[in-house]
Amino acid sequence: MSFKIVVDSCCEVPDEYREDPRFEFVPLTIEIGEFDIVDDKSFDQKSFLKLVAESPTGPKSSCPSPERYIEAYSADVDDIYVITLSSKLSGSHNSAVLGKQMYLEKYGEKNIHVCDSEAAVCGEGVVALKALELAEQGLPFAEVVEKLEAYRDVKNTYFVLDNLETLRKAGRLKGVKSLVASTLSIKPVMSALKGEIIQKGQAIGIKKALAKMVDIAIAERPDTDATRLLIAHCNNLERALMVKQMFEEKANYKEITIVVTKGISSMYANDGGIVLGV
Repeated sequence: MSFKIVVDSCCEVPDEYREDPRFEFVPLTIEIGEFDIVDDKSFDQKSFLKLVAESPTGPKSSCPSPERYIEAYSADVDDIYVITLSSKLSGSHNSAVLGKQMYLEKYGEKNIHVCDSEAAVCGEGVVALKALELAEQGLPFAEVVEKLEAYRDVKNTYFVLDNLETLRKAGRLKGVKSLVASTLSIKPVMSALKGEIIQKGQAIGIKKALAKMVDIAIAERPDTDATRLLIAHCNNLERALMVKQMFEEKANYKEITIVVTKGISSMYANDGGIVLGV
């Protein structure tokens, strides 16, 4: 059976999959000041971070239209698996679902499954890679869907950021009752619960916060031998390598990959941010 994996542009996966014809990335758009930035291959992280640093207002994102998803669904394949960032963070999921309804009404039946990753960045990425893994096994569409949803429910996302202001201004920290002042150098360790951002812990200084994040990730998902780990960094490879080394010293993973955040992920993570999908 032929298949296609459709993801929105917040999905972070290794670069090799961005050129894989089985994947299609549906771009979101970022508005910052007078600039509209499409989160596609043209995205320049260095220029974007400079704009963010110089702008008096924070960046805002716009989700893809249902029509753009319809374009992605028009591929000549049997099965389409759609992975979106959390419906609690963006309208991308709703657009994907509406696009599916519109497509089926116009063109008739087709196997299209829209999966709310209940995550973003690497958390969305590991779900997309699981969809690829399952589809490659030649399993029936319904079985892939069942296994994919089950995997979505056990995967985890964690992050430590230097700056939470973008998330705060965008109203994405509603599930977090209190956050300590950044002036005290206390860094929260964040995660997600059913697509909403939550705080898992905190530590004094970025290095200790990253170490705590590693410990939490291993404790909550101890079956590391069979687990894929993605580490995304926003303009700080040194930190990402440090986190990778921490994991390697404490556990054995099926695969550990470092990726660089693209547009929407850079907007959420801000300069220096580290995000895990496991």
